[in-house]
Amino acid sequence: MELPDYYNTIEKVGTAEFKDRGSRFIAIAYPVKTVADCKQRIADIKKEYPKARHYCFAYRLGLDNNQFRVSDDGEPSGTAGRPILGQIDSKNVTDIIIIVVRYFGGTLLGVPGLINAYKTAASLVLQVTPLVRKPVLIPYQIQFDYTQMNEVMTVVKHFDCEVIKQELQLFCNIKIGIPKNRLNETLMRLNDIRNITLAPVKTL
Repeated sequence: MELPDYYNTIEKVGTAEFKDRGSRFIAIAYPVKTVADCKQRIADIKKEYPKARHYCFAYRLGLDNNQFRVSDDGEPSGTAGRPILGQIDSKNVTDIIIIVVRYFGGTLLGVPGLINAYKTAASLVLQVTPLVRKPVLIPYQIQFDYTQMNEVMTVVKHFDCEVIKQELQLFCNIKIGIPKNRLNETLMRLNDIRNITLAPVKTL
């Protein structure tokens, strides 16, 4: 799969609420990077809203379209998690989890009513949470002598690379994310520096 140059995500937590026939649907959107982040957010929400009836959610991670999960948490199958994920995908957002907390109001909404409620709550929270466009980063490992630090870091900063990890001793080892749309020129400039080793990294 060809990676895009940019992707959409969020950097702040957002909250929105939708009501239907006495039931309250509170949607919370969080920026996340890993499945562990998602599990932690769900645990946090269950503590924050202990009296809610359902904690339905959907998340999408990464850029390969394979890392996602939906949960109806006791609601009829397909009425909660899927509609939430549908809203995430309609905005083309990743590295996000939306959890919709339901307080039951005493009236059954039926399948169409539930789909509409979860979809609307997710849509509302995405309207109030600013989307951020970020460059897709390609990870590379660089090894170089400490005396070359300035030269290397000048290129790293000039091309808006992100330092992911660094070990700085007499011999330095840093892992950077190079913006995909500037990959070739960044690699050319880094390769101009003598005696450094550059290698792509399989995963970030």
